[in-house]
Amino acid sequence: MRKRLLLLLVSATLLCGCSGKPRELDVPPARNDLAQPEALAWWSRAAIDAYMRYSAWRGSQSGYIAMFARDGVPVYSAVAGWKDISTGEPMAMDTPVRIASMTKPVTAVAAMLLVEEGKLSLDDPVAKYIPEFAKMRVATSDTPAADGTFPSAPASTVLRVRHLLMFASGIGPGLNKTTPLEKYWDEHGLHRQPQGALGDRVAALAQLPLFEEPGTRWRYGSSADVLARVVEVASGQSISEFVRARIFQPLGMDDTYYLGQGEGRDTPATVYTQDSDGDLVLAALDHEARDWTPGGGGLISTAADYMRFALMLWNGGEYQGVRVLQSDTVDMMRHLHVPDGVLADNDIQGLGWGLGMAVVADEDASLIPDRTGDFWWSGYLGTTFFVSPSTGLVGVVLSQNEPGEFSGLPMQVYIIQGLAFAGL
Repeated sequence: MRKRLLLLLVSATLLCGCSGKPRELDVPPARNDLAQPEALAWWSRAAIDAYMRYSAWRGSQSGYIAMFARDGVPVYSAVAGWKDISTGEPMAMDTPVRIASMTKPVTAVAAMLLVEEGKLSLDDPVAKYIPEFAKMRVATSDTPAADGTFPSAPASTVLRVRHLLMFASGIGPGLNKTTPLEKYWDEHGLHRQPQGALGDRVAALAQLPLFEEPGTRWRYGSSADVLARVVEVASGQSISEFVRARIFQPLGMDDTYYLGQGEGRDTPATVYTQDSDGDLVLAALDHEARDWTPGGGGLISTAADYMRFALMLWNGGEYQGVRVLQSDTVDMMRHLHVPDGVLADNDIQGLGWGLGMAVVADEDASLIPDRTGDFWWSGYLGTTFFVSPSTGLVGVVLSQNEPGEFSGLPMQVYIIQGLAFAGL
């Protein structure tokens, strides 16, 4: 109830002088036989448009792109702000952006494709594809010994493919990186290695002790990156080649690609962060991959492209007559394999995890505007998507702002999501 009252209050303050007129949509419905649904309420559309415009005008964010579908049919899109502030180039519906961790559901779909084809099993040991993971150890203390190593013991549970999809692999480093072990993982993790392709970087992770036994708890970390390497070995293709051939091309996601592979394409939107005065400044982005292709981040996409991906999931694995996954597989992905504890370290409640995506376990406990059974995930730079089976609402909301010392979590995209839910 408190979430709905907050959204109504925000809406009421934004309606004056805003038409909320929808822009031209270039995304076909999930199926051509779908009836045209009711649009979002006029005041909801107006509030979304006004909120994004005001936020960009006051300089809290550089710009936004939002797109929503209802019952499989795109019904509203809006854009505000700037692709690049210094040049004055406006944000547009087709502006490419870095979607960061929204890469993870794509990697999960890639793995489940191979499961359907029998080239991969959820119960396969990860070591079948990456031998370095055959003798994993689990840290018995998060404090290092005098020689700098962490006390550990052999893992009693075999690390399996399903653990990677569940983010319950014991692989870190976690979100907050506050303990010595988390800091050690961060310093020796994928992005801190000076060079190497995905296979080399993932193999090096096997030398680090797991945080806990596989299957024990949900942990944010490099599970999706290890999963991407499993996909490469099982398919015989690089992860970038596989997702392009098996997901992007069939779905018509022509503007989705890995950072560093966009030669000849439109430049992505500039990423900003906040300085000590709260003003927008260029983000350093020294963590981003350019010469290798991770499974947990690194993709560039557009709102229209990712909406196609989201509608495929809403429609049980099929989009515009092209079947990517079987409906039973999508159901398995959005099932609560991890019933709770997702993002709990950040005091977020009500979230569980399926296979490669968050699943809302309790809408009343969740601070994010959502419904029980929704599945979704977000990106580090202020992007999010969600699929809400109970309401038929599907959304993609994109901004480009790196959280930093002087900028909090990108709650703006969830306010926009909430305004869309309020308009049902």
